[in-house]
Order: sequence, then C-alpha cells, then structure tokens
Amino acid sequence: MKAASLMLTACAMAAPAQAQQQDQESQPVRYLLGASVASHPEYDGASARQTRLSALWALKIGRWRFSTASGSALLGFGREGAGAGASTQLIDSDKLRLGLALRVDGGRSSNDASTTRGLPDVKRTLRARLYANYSLAPDLNLGAALSRDLLGHGGGLNAGVDLGWRFYRSATLEWTGGIGISAADAQNMRSYFGVPESAVAASGKPAYAPGAGLRDLHVGVGFTRPFARQWFVFGSAGASRLLGPAARSPLVEKRDGSHAAIGLAWRN
Repeated sequence: MKAASLMLTACAMAAPAQAQQQDQESQPVRYLLGASVASHPEYDGASARQTRLSALWALKIGRWRFSTASGSALLGFGREGAGAGASTQLIDSDKLRLGLALRVDGGRSSNDASTTRGLPDVKRTLRARLYANYSLAPDLNLGAALSRDLLGHGGGLNAGVDLGWRFYRSATLEWTGGIGISAADAQNMRSYFGVPESAVAASGKPAYAPGAGLRDLHVGVGFTRPFARQWFVFGSAGASRLLGPAARSPLVEKRDGSHAAIGLAWRN
C-alpha cells in the first residue's frame, strides 16, 4: 500500500500553466506518458528505504479517467482526489466535485521487507474510492476520500482529509503544497500493522492487534516546469508521521517517514 504522503502530494500537484490547462481541457481525449524515480521507505514505518524507476500514464475520455496515481495528478484531474485506477465524476461544478474510482490494490507480500517476513501476506484486491473536492478559493482545495476493499481480502476501510494549496504559478513554473490526515478501520490496521498470534514465532515480533484509529499526518510539496509545449519535468517531496494504533505497532521502526520523486512526462 502506498504511503498517504505520496497520495497527498499527487493530489496537490496541478497543471503547470493556466493557458495550457484550458487548451488541454478543450480536447475530447487527453493523455500523458512519463517516468519518475522515487525514494521512500520500504513500508510505512520502515527504516530501510528503496528507490524505484516507474512508468506513469493517464488517459481522459470525457468524464472517464484511467491512470496511475502520479499520472492522474499531472494531467490535472489528480487534484480532484481520483487517484490511480479508473474513475468518473458524479458531480462536477465550479466549487464541488464528487466522484467514484476503482483500482487494484497490490496488497503486501511478507517478503517485501526483512522486518515483515513471517507475517501473513495481504492479498491483492479491488478497492472502491468515493472522493470529494471543494474549492475554498481559486488556489485552495479541501478534499476528502473514503476507500474500501470490495473483495474482503484484508484491505479494510481507510479515509483521509487533505488541504491542497497552489502557492506559486507562472508561465514556466508552478509550486503546490498540502497537508492532511488519514485514518483506518481495525481490519486495515491489523493487516498492515498487526502481528497475529500465529505469526509470532515466524516473525520474531510480539503479538499486536490494533483497533481502528488515526493512521498518519502528512505534508508535501510539488513542482512542475515545462521546457516545451508538451514536455515538462516534475518533482515532489513529503514527510509523514504515524499516529495512533499504527505508531504503536512492533513493525514500526520509525514513526517519521519521508519521500522524494522527480520525473519527466509528455502530454497532448
């Protein structure tokens, strides 16, 4: 499962220039292709880090959107909170946007990190996400989202509230920032931060069965800079702090985490 800090920064990032954005929105089909390099903890609470090169893409056809998380933000509609996967708008007004999204959640393998070996795997599943975004001002947005595992594979329910702010914009550079908080139900907490009695011997960790509660507080900044009409570079950085039952987990080596990413993309 991706860290909530990554999700926040993706939702906060916007199109680099107003003129380009208006031109893109007039096109019936929009698409984007790119790649990024990102560094982040192996999992939320891990001290070890990993760096990955990832492809990103996004496609918008009318009210329908299909994308990776970063691709969604960079094509513009990521600010609405749709995130990765397939999504559509249910309400789309000047102030309020309400939508529904579906995505495949890869879960977690116990072999993803040395500190999670011996724990049960969290199965791949399909998640539904109901999201809303309200424009408090032209460059200030309040978002909320509720996401649920539809297949009962241990993903449970999680929710979050985020405030995104575009604090600088010119024809050649844009900076955005955001802050948010997330929470999860007991099922989600047990899957990602719990240690069942049956796994104590194999994992070497004490048993832990967290309940529902706050998950983390996160902040982030991001930038986009075009260097041609259709090409641009982008980057982001963020920090998060685990809270509540998540922070008390024996799997947590560090309550504080950070991430950074930089990439290149092309869009029509």
